[in-house]
Amino acid sequence: MTTSTRGAALPTLLPGFVGTELPEWLAARLRDGLGGVCLFAENIVSVEQLRALTTAIREANPRALIAIDEEGGDVSRLHAATGSPFPGNAVLGRVDDTALTASVGAAVAAELRAAGVNLNFAPDVDINSNPDNPVIGVRSFGTDPDLVARHAAAWVEAHEAAGVAVSAKHFPGHGDTNADSHLALPVVDLPLEVLRERELVPFVAAIAAGARTIMSSHILLPQLDAAQPATFSPRILQQLLRDELGFDGVVVSDALDMVGASGEIGIPAAAVRALAGGCDLLCIGTRNTDAQLTEIETAIEAALASGELDEARLQDAVARVTTLAESLPAELEEQPEPYAPDPARIASAFDVADGVALPAEARIVSLETTANVAVGTVPWGLASVGLAPEPLREGEPLPASEVPYLVVGKDNHRRAWTRDIIDAARAAQPGTVVIDMGWPAPDRAYADIATFGASRSVSAALREVLDGREL
Repeated sequence: MTTSTRGAALPTLLPGFVGTELPEWLAARLRDGLGGVCLFAENIVSVEQLRALTTAIREANPRALIAIDEEGGDVSRLHAATGSPFPGNAVLGRVDDTALTASVGAAVAAELRAAGVNLNFAPDVDINSNPDNPVIGVRSFGTDPDLVARHAAAWVEAHEAAGVAVSAKHFPGHGDTNADSHLALPVVDLPLEVLRERELVPFVAAIAAGARTIMSSHILLPQLDAAQPATFSPRILQQLLRDELGFDGVVVSDALDMVGASGEIGIPAAAVRALAGGCDLLCIGTRNTDAQLTEIETAIEAALASGELDEARLQDAVARVTTLAESLPAELEEQPEPYAPDPARIASAFDVADGVALPAEARIVSLETTANVAVGTVPWGLASVGLAPEPLREGEPLPASEVPYLVVGKDNHRRAWTRDIIDAARAAQPGTVVIDMGWPAPDRAYADIATFGASRSVSAALREVLDGREL
């Protein structure tokens, strides 16, 4: 590969890496013009270590984009060890105070700015149209397009004003799916007219509010492009996002190591198709390596030589990424005061079924389901705020109890084994109360109390409710 060809492609690449210090292979690429780095929870052990890491990245490339997923709720990288102090989108949507939503957006940005991060893969502006959605759920502001739009706009405007670029996601909408694009290629078989009335409404609002980047989704929309998922589709990224919606910023791919993008073709080919389709900045994945980046660079070089990737399209992507990088502040801010949520305000978003009474004494069990890849392993629920529920996993029996149960889970209705445990608890002990800290079914059959989030701040609000034994 020629140095010039490698240099031409480098600004479009945003890999992850293993470890808490900048590896030399990545530092060398940054010095050569690599677009930036995506950080994950495994790269972070403390604020001080993170500031040192981001400083090292900037020393290698002063205009590097340093990206992270910090959604302000269940999805958190900065607070992966403790759980997020922020309530999360679904709670904010239910409170429906755009000033509160803006304050969260600004506070998240302040933390990132102090840590040296300048690009946040947030907010999630998907409309959670499908209650069985396995990957969006409480990451969404809600089910109503106008509500989601106004909170998306409030979050975006406040976050961007604090000097950290957002990436509204996952275009053109991942809410009406029953599959996780980390694990499969979801299909959204909707006509454009429905998308315009529903899924696209929050993206229009985010663009108007100043979103500097938008993230594509690895979903197939056969009524728009029957052959390619959105990340690879000029019909969706160029004609719809740019030409119709007027977005002129950077299009970021969702992670290319996800099955929905590279499961059948591999990451290098996915990188080529994403660039050709209209993506400008490629989120490669979590644990990328020197050898893997070389394979991607080689694939891009070959695609340029064969004409599969037009050189003008690559130059356009580089120009957009460069403009973004040059627009972001370079200096780090001081660490802000810790965010102080209002437990009563958060608890006001809880949905409590009529007639529910908390038992004076209860045996607390938590249903330990596997978190989706976006959330990862993060403390959640009452265990994150000092209580110690008995964990129950699939295949384990409900322990006997002489008092009612307090059963705590997430998305309780979505799994047969969690439904069976809840049915058994209710049958064994009248007065049992079931708490869903995910997105409940519309009929709330497995949610006497629904909190619409499981971050540390939501869990603390729930504990205050339980300690006070008041609803």
